[in-house]
Amino acid sequence: MKTQESRFQVHDELTAPERSLPVLKGALAGGGQLSNIIGVLAGSPATLRAYARFRSELRHGTLPLRTQQRVALAVAEHQGSEYALAALGRTARDAGLGLDEIALAREFDSRDEREASLLRYVKALLQNEGAPPLHLHEEAREAGWADEQILEAVAHVALDTFSNLVTRAGEVPKDGSAEEARLLQAA
Repeated sequence: MKTQESRFQVHDELTAPERSLPVLKGALAGGGQLSNIIGVLAGSPATLRAYARFRSELRHGTLPLRTQQRVALAVAEHQGSEYALAALGRTARDAGLGLDEIALAREFDSRDEREASLLRYVKALLQNEGAPPLHLHEEAREAGWADEQILEAVAHVALDTFSNLVTRAGEVPKDGSAEEARLLQAA
């Protein structure tokens, strides 16, 4: 069985450029293994550092984790990112989203009207060339989203879009795919 190979090298702490090592070591300190996208980004230390800083700052924002996951699911579905959808299936469940909410988020929707209002705004942001319609911005505000949170949602769309572009441009295999192929070959 042939597995998909990335167009970009998927680095680890042994093959990455030296300037990428501090970020890789920080990622590995949390336990587990590096995701393939981090391994690819390690090929460009400046890109890896920028991605890590952007992601870190957003993690310390005011947008709830469940909302971040909903936004990421909607963006991944809209952009057809199999890599992101595979990873988000797990992380969204870990964040407390049920399968029904995961499916709804992929359609820019939620049973929670507050969440749904922000997802409608995100959908318009992705689908329109100009600004999202003013009524969607006002609807999100009326649902209780502060401007700070709406801006963070826009930032998450940008970060998720960047991630999806990298994984698509590099045809980056889903995390664990190399290990799954190795186990299948050994069986």
